[in-house]
Amino acid sequence: MTPLRFAVLGLPIAHSKSPVMHLAAFRALGLPHTYEALETSPDELALRVEALRRGDFAGLNVTVPHKARVLALVDDVDASAKAIGAANTLVRTNDGRVLAYNTDRPAIADELTRLAGSASRFVGGTGLILGTGGAAGAAIVALASSLSLGRLVIRGRSLGEPAAAKAYRLAMGRTLAAAGASPTLDVSGLERPEKEDARLVAIVQATSCGMTGAASGARVADAVDWASVPSDAVALDVVYAPTVTPFIERAKSRHLAVDNGLGMLAQQGARAFELWLGELPPVDVMLAAIKGPIG
Repeated sequence: MTPLRFAVLGLPIAHSKSPVMHLAAFRALGLPHTYEALETSPDELALRVEALRRGDFAGLNVTVPHKARVLALVDDVDASAKAIGAANTLVRTNDGRVLAYNTDRPAIADELTRLAGSASRFVGGTGLILGTGGAAGAAIVALASSLSLGRLVIRGRSLGEPAAAKAYRLAMGRTLAAAGASPTLDVSGLERPEKEDARLVAIVQATSCGMTGAASGARVADAVDWASVPSDAVALDVVYAPTVTPFIERAKSRHLAVDNGLGMLAQQGARAFELWLGELPPVDVMLAAIKGPIG
């Protein structure tokens, strides 16, 4: 079997556990393939995509800050990425075309359902999303379309001005309508309210804040009025390095069911693996690998 080369692109990227996760899956299945983390600046992104198109890579993952930008560089955008406006997985076809997919949405829905114990707990409730980037878009669509929440509260640093908040609300409304969902949208800056919605059932921290090499996680953690969060709400931080962030600490102080992004990473990585190679990987092996030290 010819060894194939895979990689994840991002900035920063040294924290990434994607290589150890995918390499563990390759070993478990007896595959000779390789996977690496490549620090990639915005100016280098097009060169990486062209390398995939040439066949230097067999597939790529894309992470912060390139998930939205990469859509303009590919040959076709799958509905999964088009609905969110961001991609995290690039697939090369046999004729050298590059296709963009997003596997974050089902991964987020699966993780929240695991934390809640049942998807039915979300129906008609309120969700809080912190952030406006690619991961936030995936969380918004997952909560509204996959989990059927009735109201979404979105807080982001870029939404402090009324005009920006209105434009984002309209754009996201169109995105959700295309996905067959029409929740009430409440959009505002990254500020703590006097009180959270009594029907709040899920909180997703979908920014890079708190991640190794990124901005402090204190600001997003402070954008939640934890004292009024219902005790049966669940919380998910997409950050996984470090494994404990200020957001997770606050959620634990309220005794909420909460987790970091390791499970989400394994779930979205497994879906990317299947897109590249046409077979399901051992998700348990992938998760076990990233729960250990970075290799």
